[in-house]
Amino acid sequence: MATFKAVVRRPRADGFYSVYIRVTHRRQTLFIKTDKMLTKRELTRKGEIADAFVLQFCTQKILEYQERLNRHDIAQWTGAQVVEFLTTPDEVISFSDYARKHIDRLIDNGQERSAKNYKLALQHMERYMGTNQIKFAQLTSVTVNKWLATLSGTARAKEMYPVCIRQIFRAAIDELNDYDNGIIRVKTNPWGKVKIPAADLPNKKAITAEACRAFFAAPLPESKMTDPLPELGRDVAMMSLCLAGMNTVDIYNLRKEDYYGGIIHYKRAKTTRSRRDDAYIEMRVPEVIKPLFDKYRAGDHTDRLFRFCDRFSTSDSFCANVNTGIKKICEVMGMTDPKKRYCVYTFRHTWATTAQNDCGATLAEVGFAMNHSHGYTITRGYVRPDFTPAWELNEKVIDFIFFSDATSRRVAQEKPEEDGLFRLSPKMLIRAAAFFQGKCLANFEDIGYSNIEEVTQALVTEFPADIPDRSMVQFKIVNLDNGKVYVYEHQKGKGFK
Repeated sequence: MATFKAVVRRPRADGFYSVYIRVTHRRQTLFIKTDKMLTKRELTRKGEIADAFVLQFCTQKILEYQERLNRHDIAQWTGAQVVEFLTTPDEVISFSDYARKHIDRLIDNGQERSAKNYKLALQHMERYMGTNQIKFAQLTSVTVNKWLATLSGTARAKEMYPVCIRQIFRAAIDELNDYDNGIIRVKTNPWGKVKIPAADLPNKKAITAEACRAFFAAPLPESKMTDPLPELGRDVAMMSLCLAGMNTVDIYNLRKEDYYGGIIHYKRAKTTRSRRDDAYIEMRVPEVIKPLFDKYRAGDHTDRLFRFCDRFSTSDSFCANVNTGIKKICEVMGMTDPKKRYCVYTFRHTWATTAQNDCGATLAEVGFAMNHSHGYTITRGYVRPDFTPAWELNEKVIDFIFFSDATSRRVAQEKPEEDGLFRLSPKMLIRAAAFFQGKCLANFEDIGYSNIEEVTQALVTEFPADIPDRSMVQFKIVNLDNGKVYVYEHQKGKGFK
């Protein structure tokens, strides 16, 4: 058991003695400082406290300490745990203070972008609560659900903010509560009765290869600046697109040592701390953007690969200015709707869409080339991956967009037909077939047919006689010259005999 006694220790430089409550537990002695002070005249000859008021105050404190400890089994606690428990009352634990400490840890750990989201979430909750000193005890399920209701009109914050707050709460529970010894400082946990809504699905930002070609061919607006933002926006968009959709933060952070042998070697900033492989990837730099590498190469004064750091202090500032430059080009192109103007992420989405739709890549191949996380985390720990398939797919995308005028699949699918009629002429090569209950009754491939009726009659002549009257037969005609298909049905006894 712990024992207590009010004592003084050495005198201060001004001659006063600070009053302490001595705590003895399991042969450990520690001291809890009070706000009381005494002079030498208020001490006995043995150096013990003689002042009645101070003794009364200390006696009351000791009674409070004993009452609190009696509610717990402290037999296995250390003296330091006892003192920490007594000096950290439950009711004064500040969630806001702990959250700020948690955010500082993220920054120290190099997770600045995550720390920014956590800070925004905390600030929003503090504005809702009307205080920058939110207590853990205030965060009940009712309060948290009311706060979530204020986020319902947002697209992404309604999921991101509560997830951040929940992560801080869980970290606090792990750090402040000692379940083995029965020390429960954070007694509330509202998240069992809180359902965090899912963020809205973002609009697909990808554009067609035709629109991409038009953007990079658009004339830049005139400017007196040495490095105008539209030029910067176009160049960085080109670099991102031709490096399999590389993010601006990764472009900004590249160092000279990361680029050798014509290949850049880097870890994706967004997921490097959440993946076992550190989100590492190697991407061969295609010839089409090597002039841009030379154009923006940094001098000897920095270890960064590009001189973007000379102009922009952070990757966020760099990205914002790149997007401003891209939007200025969109304005020159006559794009009046701000919501439809491009941003640098447009070209990351465009790379992925072009790779899958127009270059025949699977979703797994697209994800590998874009350095997305995947389900093979354990296997990836055994295998040193060969990134050549990603380089080859990247070259296919570049060739399709910049070195061909091929129509993208999206444009072809969205192109309206000239009219709704299926026309035939004797010069057209067709393939025709008829089916009953899924079985092919007749088929041929030939020319010389002027209309669908002639094709039907040619097929009917080969039908077996045992088809029941009023039964439906399906016909399919393919125009092999233009690829158009026509499917129709006829009933025996009405459409044919």
